[in-house]
Amino acid sequence: MGGRGTFAAGNPVAYVYKTIDKIAGMKVLEGIGGKHSLPEEAHSSSGYIKLDKNGNFYEMRLYDKDHYLYFELAYHPEPSIDPSRRPVLHYHTYDRHFNRSRATKASKAMKNHFLKYLRGIIS
Repeated sequence: MGGRGTFAAGNPVAYVYKTIDKIAGMKVLEGIGGKHSLPEEAHSSSGYIKLDKNGNFYEMRLYDKDHYLYFELAYHPEPSIDPSRRPVLHYHTYDRHFNRSRATKASKAMKNHFLKYLRGIIS
């Protein structure tokens, strides 16, 4: 998958992600050549997951019917929620211009909804 997950003016873009696994049917991506974040747009998938260096859930991005990023669930330090710098499960929403909302702590209902994807962090 190229840069933002798209093609540039009809020309293929160099791949910067590779699929390394699937969790509950959702692709787990890993960056190639130093790329660390997940794509802002998707070709055909409705979501992607990123794992940390220990193979535990780090981040998941969900995309709308037009393949634009609209939701991100993450488990890492978020000082605006927990100043101790401990990882916290939280989310952001995005608009069509990739503007991100402030971090909001995930509710228990949200944790339960996404539980099958939260490998290694929620029992």
